[in-house]
Amino acid sequence: MANNTVYDIAIVGGGLAGLALSIQSAKAGFSVVLFEKEQYPFHKVCGEYISLESWDFIESLGIPLSKLQLPIVNRLMVTAPNGNHIEQPLDLGGFGISRYTIDQELYNLAKGLGVRVEAGVKVDDIVFEADEFRVHASIGMIQSRIAVGSFGKRSNLDVKWKRPFIFGKQKQLDNFIGVKYHIDIEWPNDLIALHNFKDGYCGISNIEDGKTCLCYLTTAHNLKTHGSSIEAMEQLVLKANPYLKDILEKAVHLYEAPVTIAQISFEQKSLVENHVLMVGDAGGMITPLCGNGMSMALHGSKLAFEAIAPFLRNELSREAMEQQYSNAWSKTFAQRLKVGRWVQRFFGKTWMTNLFIAMLKPFPFLVRAIVKQTHGERF
Repeated sequence: MANNTVYDIAIVGGGLAGLALSIQSAKAGFSVVLFEKEQYPFHKVCGEYISLESWDFIESLGIPLSKLQLPIVNRLMVTAPNGNHIEQPLDLGGFGISRYTIDQELYNLAKGLGVRVEAGVKVDDIVFEADEFRVHASIGMIQSRIAVGSFGKRSNLDVKWKRPFIFGKQKQLDNFIGVKYHIDIEWPNDLIALHNFKDGYCGISNIEDGKTCLCYLTTAHNLKTHGSSIEAMEQLVLKANPYLKDILEKAVHLYEAPVTIAQISFEQKSLVENHVLMVGDAGGMITPLCGNGMSMALHGSKLAFEAIAPFLRNELSREAMEQQYSNAWSKTFAQRLKVGRWVQRFFGKTWMTNLFIAMLKPFPFLVRAIVKQTHGERF
């Protein structure tokens, strides 16, 4: 297609939400252009656990999950920094798959359906004018009827648009860093563990090909306190938890350096910015200890598509489309995010985490109830 084409949909960000939306839109016959600043395939900071609520939807997109022999996770273990722990069956459960693999699969599907994917391309701005969008990218300007922001946890566009979570007064749920490794270690396929340490927590579970994903979140202050050295922080802080000490000392790292991300915020975000619909982490993040961000991104793409399609068929006004998406998103995720932020506040201060785990231990039904609040139904 030529650059003067007006696309039905322009999607900025080619992660789970952006790719899933592009596939749904292309299957419905809409013209789609998608921008991704990285080249596929690539690693991303992510816990790489997907709730089974997403299984049917992912298969409907075209990924044959049943044939991939993925680890199915149905047990949760949570440990406190002092080594106290609780274990709980997961009612719905989930499965492990790396972002490297699932994003590549979705990318191939999108390309096969005729989506114009511009990988390795950075977008500098999205401007709404005369009922159309102009996407200003490093390859030039692209026009579209709909624009979607699916550019993850933090982007240059968030800064350019001065979104409140970027420039607001720093709060307790701002300025986290994420670190991810793929490791080789003996780990049960059916178990996901959340190991807490001072000012953070670490998730560990298996993914495809017998590999294990180890991903942790902590404050930027925690890293800075240890001379901005990940190695020093792991040695002095993470290994204070005996479970993490054992894992970190036994693990064989499968790539040279960890994948990292900084300046993560879990504060509320707007779902529409100057008529651009926000999906995935760009619209709102659940705290990773709730383990459901990948499912939320996928489900969010479905909610966006269900609002966008009638607009493109001239069955809804732009205002009605934006309202439908915002309402559906809030109905589906607002409570989950609220619970996630509430739970997050009990993790970080060592004494509080130790106390919280000790208090929950005799009441497994409470753990079950909290987990249930952070997961949804199959969609």
